[in-house]
Amino acid sequence: MSADPTAAQTTNTGPIAYSGKLTAAISVTDLERSKAFFTQLLGFEHIYTLADWGWCEMRTGVPGVTLGIGEAETVQPEGGATLTFGVADIDATRGWLEQHDVRFDGDTREIEGMVRLATFYDPDGNTFMLAQVLDDDPAGRG
Repeated sequence: MSADPTAAQTTNTGPIAYSGKLTAAISVTDLERSKAFFTQLLGFEHIYTLADWGWCEMRTGVPGVTLGIGEAETVQPEGGATLTFGVADIDATRGWLEQHDVRFDGDTREIEGMVRLATFYDPDGNTFMLAQVLDDDPAGRG
């Protein structure tokens, strides 16, 4: 019997045994608009919606990572955490999103020889980032 490579595995590198799963939660002002944004533009998979709670969850392209979306009257995304998604081709990904009027914060930046980064926003101004790793082991640990 082979192991499922996407199955969460417990990791215990300290006092907490993590399950290998992460749900990042953001607030939005229009749940349906945001569901469309994340499924159609970022390719996330809708898992479920609790309409009475104004909540839904989506499976991202990262094994074990889901996005929880909660509807709120107002959203103040400044100063929150930035979800950063690793991509194989940042230029192609950015081009796709820009074709669909996704707003970016300036040019794609590069930490020479390590990573290229581009910050973008969802319709409510929540901050996300794309990252293309240029060197899988920038600290030379390999």
